[in-house]
Amino acid sequence: MELYLDSVNFQEIEDAFKLGFVTGLTTTPTFMHRHGITDIDGAIVELSKMVPELQVEALGDTHDEIVAEAHRLLELPLALKPVFKVPISEIGVRACKTLTDEGHRVNVHLIYTLNQAYMAMEAGAAFVCPLAGRLQDEGHDAIALFEQCVNVVEKYNYPAKVMFSSVRYPEHVRQALIAGVHVCTVPWGVMRKLCQNALTTVGTNQFVEHTRRMTYRVGEIVRKQNPVCKASDVVTNAMIKMTESRLGAVTLVDDDGRLLGVFTDGDLRRKLQEIGPDVISSTLGDLGYSENPVTISYDALLNDAVTAFEKSQVDSIIVMRADKPVGILDIQDIVKLGLLGRN
Repeated sequence: MELYLDSVNFQEIEDAFKLGFVTGLTTTPTFMHRHGITDIDGAIVELSKMVPELQVEALGDTHDEIVAEAHRLLELPLALKPVFKVPISEIGVRACKTLTDEGHRVNVHLIYTLNQAYMAMEAGAAFVCPLAGRLQDEGHDAIALFEQCVNVVEKYNYPAKVMFSSVRYPEHVRQALIAGVHVCTVPWGVMRKLCQNALTTVGTNQFVEHTRRMTYRVGEIVRKQNPVCKASDVVTNAMIKMTESRLGAVTLVDDDGRLLGVFTDGDLRRKLQEIGPDVISSTLGDLGYSENPVTISYDALLNDAVTAFEKSQVDSIIVMRADKPVGILDIQDIVKLGLLGRN
C-alpha cells in the first residue's frame, strides 16, 4: 500500500518527505482555506517542487470548465505533471475520460457508493477515492465499501488504484491495509503516530537504560565541581562550597589530599538541631563527619554506581581516582538518566 501525505502545511510536508518513502501529496481547497492561503496557484507551484507526486483539484461547473482548469494548471511553471482531482458526478466522469484520453491521470474523489466508484473506474480514473471518515460520520460501513472497490478493480482488471482518504486516526490505516487498498493518504498528525506504541516506548527505554548502565562510566557523568574541605575548616566554608557546587556534600581530605570522610547538608541540619546557631563557627573536625563514606572508582560502570546507591541509600558517593577523591556523584545525576527511580 502506497503512503501519501494529506496536507498543505509546508513544514509538515518537509518533515513527512524526509522519511524517504512517502509516495506523494494530496491537497484540497479546504486545506488551503484553513491555512489562509490566498495565492493558490503560487502554492501549487511551490508544492510541485517539494514532492515526487502532487494531486491538485481541477474544479468547474461543466465538463469544459473542468478540462479548461486542468489545462490552465498545466501552464503554471510546475516542477512535475500533477494528478488532477475531480469530484464524482456525471460531468466529473466525462472530464475524467477526456483528461485520461489526453494522457493525464485523474483522481475521482468524494465517492460514497460502489456505483460512483464503478463510474470512475469506467472513465479511466487512475485513483478512486472514497472518504472513510465522512462515511463513518453518517453511520455507513466505510470499510465494506473499500473492500468492494478493491474486489471490483481486481475482478475486472481496472487500472484504477483505490485510495483510502479522510483518515482520522491510526486505526484507519490499519483498516486500509486489511481492506487491501492500493493507496492511503494520511494527515501528518496521524502518520507520526504510526510508529508509536506504549510497549515499544517502554522496551526502548529499558534498552537505553541497560546500555547506559553497562557502557557509561562514572567519570563520564560526574560533575566537574569537586567541593573539598579540611577538618580544620569552619562550617561556613563547607556551606559556601556546597552552594557553589550545588551538591549536598563536601569531601574532607588531609594535607596530602587523601580521603578522610564526608560532611553533608544532612549532617549540618542535625548539628543545628543539637547545638544551635553556634554550629556555624565550629570546625568540621569539632562537629564530626562520616569517616567511612561510600566510594566508587572513577572508571566504574554506572551499573556499579546504581547498585551502590541502592544498597547504601545515601544521596552522595565519593568518586575516587588513584586513591584520591576527584568528585562527588549525586543521586540526582543517576535519576536524571532514568537509571534510578528515587526522588
